[in-house]
Parts: sequence; C-alpha cells; structure tokens
Amino acid sequence: MKNTIRVERAKKRISQETLAIAVSATRQSIHLIENGKTEPKLNLAVRISNFFGLKVEDIFETNIKGQ
Repeated sequence: MKNTIRVERAKKRISQETLAIAVSATRQSIHLIENGKTEPKLNLAVRISNFFGLKVEDIFETNIKGQ
C-alpha cells in the first residue's frame, strides 16, 4: 500500500519515533508502513491521518474496486 507518511513527516520535521509515540505505535511499525512492508490496521491508519490533520485516503492509497 503506497502512502505519504514520509512526506508528511518531512513537512512537520518529525522523526519516525516522534510520530510513533504520538499515535501509540512503535518506530518499527511506522518504518514498515512507510516502506510498504506492511499495512496498518484501520485504527492505526486513522490515528496517523488524524495526527496530520488529513483523511485516511489522503495518506494511504486504496485499491477498492469501483473507484
């Protein structure tokens, strides 16, 4: 799943660790999600998008048929 977490972090000049703490995740989880190695559960995706003040679909690319 493609995402813009790294771009959004760069805009705010925050580390993976800072984001992880803010969204109650581990730095390793943020790293894996950023690099497309794993997909976040919905509740984590929502916490990340809320942290940046964006919609989930603005950060995470979805592949839902019919769109």
